[in-house]
Amino acid sequence: MEKRRLSFMEIWNMSFGFLGIQMGFALQNANASRILQIFGADVHHLSWFWIIAPLMGLIVQPVIGHYSDNTWGRFGRRKPYFLVGAILASIGLVLMPQADIFIAFLPALWVGAGMLMIMDASFNIAMEPFRALVGDNLRTDQRTLGFSVQTALIGFGAVIGSWLPYALANWFGVSNETSQGVVPTNLILSFIIGAIILVISILVTVLTTKEYSPEELASFEDQSNENDEVQQTEEQSSLLDIFEDFKKMPVTMRQLSWVQFFSWFGLFGLWVFATPAIAQHVYGLPHTDSSSADYQNAGDWVGILFGVYNLISAFYAFALPYIAKKVGRKKTHSISLIIGGLGMLSIYIMPDKNWLILSMVGVGMAWASILAMPYAILAGSISPKKMGVYMGIFNFFIVIPQIVNALIGGPLVKYAYSNHAIFALVMSGVSFLIAASLVFKVKDVDDVV
Repeated sequence: MEKRRLSFMEIWNMSFGFLGIQMGFALQNANASRILQIFGADVHHLSWFWIIAPLMGLIVQPVIGHYSDNTWGRFGRRKPYFLVGAILASIGLVLMPQADIFIAFLPALWVGAGMLMIMDASFNIAMEPFRALVGDNLRTDQRTLGFSVQTALIGFGAVIGSWLPYALANWFGVSNETSQGVVPTNLILSFIIGAIILVISILVTVLTTKEYSPEELASFEDQSNENDEVQQTEEQSSLLDIFEDFKKMPVTMRQLSWVQFFSWFGLFGLWVFATPAIAQHVYGLPHTDSSSADYQNAGDWVGILFGVYNLISAFYAFALPYIAKKVGRKKTHSISLIIGGLGMLSIYIMPDKNWLILSMVGVGMAWASILAMPYAILAGSISPKKMGVYMGIFNFFIVIPQIVNALIGGPLVKYAYSNHAIFALVMSGVSFLIAASLVFKVKDVDDVV
């Protein structure tokens, strides 16, 4: 048997849930630091609060990947997981910016951090099966398109989420004023809207996408798998076999792990420190200022900038299959990372906030490639029976660099950078350039170029 060639709309609907997932992620990435600062966190402590996010990914994704590989019921194989994840994530989105309502029981800062943990665990429950679903349903010659469509929807969702607070405040008159310990109304409303769209978008995928049965996937095994290391004869396996799978990971995954490390180390620095860095370096505010009107305006502008890089990524994602066909996946990814690294470094020298849009163009091109190219390269080296668990294990190389950055990022800002968070973004740019140089060591087993 051979997998059916899917139409563009089938691929679009299959990935549509990522629109809502990334809208939630974008709201979190652009605003969580600001919310935690409103609740009392110091700038050099932010990365320690953010460590929750990669820890959840480290724990949740391989487990969910393992169980989704071995699940089949009336609702399918992957779909039950991302539906449950979406519902739980929507709860976290609604409650995080309103953590002060629990202040009679716990400090708002700790409740907010707890809601951040719930959101991240739930996003990971929803996200990993989506990655595996593309590998399950698409032929080799459609995988680059599949991951690129997924990246485009991630970009569109992130644009909506990133721009929503600014749009509500500046276009619809919703207040962005705050007082000590109180999150602005535009942020609270943005998170509620994000929760609603998240659930709706996941339902679109659940209701329109058909999954292959385990028997059908088994029949594709010989045609799809080109790596004998990951073949297994057992139909069922225990959760502890994740550790055995880790030891037997394909060579391609090992090589990609270093590319992923430096890519995601850089991204984490951007997400955590963009708001304080731009507030200080561009707006000229002291690092201790987190509740003034100027700081809230800086935070809203960071949302616009994040929206720009995600918008660029959405459109660039559609170009990736054509560029990769001409020059190869590895060269496409390396060039994109170089452009992103230069964009990140340029933030330091830009004369005002409007010029930062140009910096975000480069970051957006790198972001699109990071979300598509490694997965397109990886999928060809993985057995269909192990697609879920290896996509989950691959997430180790996304979350470990974030954990490292979370542990050292705050101390670096405080002691090495003298509370000048802009240098955390410079470090992110350098990290992208290192990742670009490592791409050429990767073996892409089914790249035609």
